[in-house]
Amino acid sequence: MKKIDLNTSILANNEIWAQKNRELFDTHGIFTVNMMSSPGSGKTTIIEKSLEYFIPHFKMGIIVGDIETTEDANRLKGRGVPVVQINTHGACHLDARMISGALNSFNLEELDLLIVENVGNLVCPADFSFGEDLKVAVLSTPEGNDKVRKYPDMFRKSHAVIINKIDLIDFVDFNLDRVERDLKNLGSRAEIFPMAASKGQGVEAWCQWLMSKVRKAN
Repeated sequence: MKKIDLNTSILANNEIWAQKNRELFDTHGIFTVNMMSSPGSGKTTIIEKSLEYFIPHFKMGIIVGDIETTEDANRLKGRGVPVVQINTHGACHLDARMISGALNSFNLEELDLLIVENVGNLVCPADFSFGEDLKVAVLSTPEGNDKVRKYPDMFRKSHAVIINKIDLIDFVDFNLDRVERDLKNLGSRAEIFPMAASKGQGVEAWCQWLMSKVRKAN
């Protein structure tokens, strides 16, 4: 009897769709970012604050992934960029096929930069590429400083790590030096951006870094 590894099969199928997306992004010159984190880390606020820097320079689009509701997408829609909501209705991540479907809602000729806010989860999103240029992990200080050790794949695969809610560091159990050491022990070369997004602190450094990546790619 032939044994089928369903997990391998699912990932292989996702990779086919990711490659199709990648070819589409390359054809239209679209730089793509996959922003991942646990729920409540502040992804939407980071994107919201970043738009102030990005909009003058790039034609943007945003895809927001949630299991249910459109609350985060609604927050971003008033900022002058096209936003598409994907509700997974139970799935803990966005996959490449979902992204492919969402792309039909954009005029790809009008995009330079696409940011995808993935479903809040520190496990599944790391394994399911959609053909993006960069993976960005967001870790907020109230989550504690053990997340890099507990969820190594997420942080090992990320090109940047945003440490959000740094303004709360004196009130929670979080050690920035420990997190940086854990990332180094993983062999991570990710850029690290301490940030208090709700107050606008540290947002500019992250935005300047990402803008340089977009310009270099184009």
